[in-house]
Amino acid sequence: MDRRTKYTMKVIEETLLTLLETKDISSITVTEICTIADVNRATFYRYYEDIYDLLKKIQQNFIKEIENSSPMKMLPHYTVYKFTKEILEIFLKNKKLVQILFNTNNNIYFLNDVLEIAYEKCITKWGSSESVNLIELQYDVIFIFNGALGVINYWIKNNFEDNIDDIAIFIERIAVDGAHKYITNR
Repeated sequence: MDRRTKYTMKVIEETLLTLLETKDISSITVTEICTIADVNRATFYRYYEDIYDLLKKIQQNFIKEIENSSPMKMLPHYTVYKFTKEILEIFLKNKKLVQILFNTNNNIYFLNDVLEIAYEKCITKWGSSESVNLIELQYDVIFIFNGALGVINYWIKNNFEDNIDDIAIFIERIAVDGAHKYITNR
């Protein structure tokens, strides 16, 4: 892909993201994007089928960035804390994009691909022992990742106010120790 094409696609993508800060995707038109981005409709349709395809490609590019990050490459060897902290740093670096993606109608579902990769790596690593009950492990990993996703979503919706270290420590503590601290014995 040449520089001009990359630039044009970047302008179109940034235009959509800017519009999504104040409008719902269903009220944004291709014409509006093209006018603001100063490109013609044929150019838009050369790269994207429609606005939803454009948003999907933005999400896919962000997911690729996360997949290519050291946490995803090193996942089985990372602690929960280190993995979480580095992912949160990527989110903070892409704050505007993350806020928009988490606030669109797609909400947090765009991260399912990333969670699936992390899930598979954890199942492969942790499930390699013969003493592990694979069914229980699958439920444990699903619970941990979905709980972590809920915490991350809350952190984003609160404008990234809490410290990354605090969030990473909390997620690791819950992942490793569960909610035992909060639950009284029966």
